Amino acid sequence: MTETSNSPMGLDNLDALAASLPVQLSAASPPPLLQPQPEAGPSRLRAADKWLKPHGPPVGIAFGGGCWERKRTDHVELPDDFSERAEEIMERHRSSPVSADIRDDYNERPAWYWNKFYSNHKEAFFKDRSWLRLEFPELVACTEADAGPKVCLEVGCGAGNTVYPLLDKNENPDLVIHATDYSAEAVGVVKANRMYPKPAHGKGIIHASVWDITSKPSPPPSSSPSTDGVHPARTFSLPEGVEPGTVDVLTVIYVLSALHPTEWDQAIHNLYSALKPGGLLLIRDYGRHDLAQLRIKKDRLLDPAVPNLYIRGDGTRVYFFTKQELRGMLEAKPRTTSGGLSVPNSEEEGRRDQDQGPMFEVNQLGEDRRLLVNRKERLKMYRIWMQVKARKLGPNGEGATV
Repeated sequence: MTETSNSPMGLDNLDALAASLPVQLSAASPPPLLQPQPEAGPSRLRAADKWLKPHGPPVGIAFGGGCWERKRTDHVELPDDFSERAEEIMERHRSSPVSADIRDDYNERPAWYWNKFYSNHKEAFFKDRSWLRLEFPELVACTEADAGPKVCLEVGCGAGNTVYPLLDKNENPDLVIHATDYSAEAVGVVKANRMYPKPAHGKGIIHASVWDITSKPSPPPSSSPSTDGVHPARTFSLPEGVEPGTVDVLTVIYVLSALHPTEWDQAIHNLYSALKPGGLLLIRDYGRHDLAQLRIKKDRLLDPAVPNLYIRGDGTRVYFFTKQELRGMLEAKPRTTSGGLSVPNSEEEGRRDQDQGPMFEVNQLGEDRRLLVNRKERLKMYRIWMQVKARKLGPNGEGATV
């Protein structure tokens, strides 16, 4: 797996940090938002051929020589003492957490901090994710002329880092893209793009809306049939314009890491509810002991009781995952009532719940590692990302290929 830009909630701030080590950030102006290509008649290329074609190195091999010859090496193995050295840093984090008197503010107003971020930076954090073709070819396949009607949902769209490269190269006239973020400022940036809501080439359409991935359904009125003990209450919340069980491919790129662990359950359940049976969930996020985590200073650990959840300098949260944590979320059983997991309304329903399988079949769960080096000081630094491909299973564990 190879990555050239990454961002939680559609942002690239942590990768910008990593790119600045050991060199300073470029003083050049940020790249402009991707603009649509002029229409030039019928395309002879498949959509996938329009993407840059990155060629990653063999496992453990640097570009052009040993690790000190290049600034980065992909697909590396970690040193034997890496975990021990990382744990020493984690202990320092635990000894100096965020002050308790301001901790609740960060957890209660996450959207406010993301709005502030985008208000300050606008489209400056737009980066064309050319790596999507290599890492998530299933997403790019939805843009082929012969793909048929497809619905894609990008959660945490940020400045449009995923949706606009996808729409720009799209050949599928029946492609519908939904872009959501719980920052109204970010959604405003997406809507300001000249490709919104339809690109100049006329193929595909995009809808953008504000949506909190952790949101819960509104309680039904007391007279609603869903409270009569026969019809189960709605357990999920979905973005504007997205109906349950209609999404073919759903991307969540650097999004889950911005949530508090207590919010994971509802977030995954909402994503599960949006996908059709056999629909594909694509996740890219930060891994445990990533360079960005090891470089965090004191007074950034949000809560000693929740290790690995931090506050950045701009007030946004970031969590660093293990594979076991991600697998546990995806292989949990789906909810049947709004009150919690599998609360039956009858003895018969209870038996069905006990037999119910997991929400997702995990097809890929990998740890992507990149070595960065400071040749002058002979320092080695490791980026660690998690990547997941999971397919939604039906009530009886069946799943169809989308």
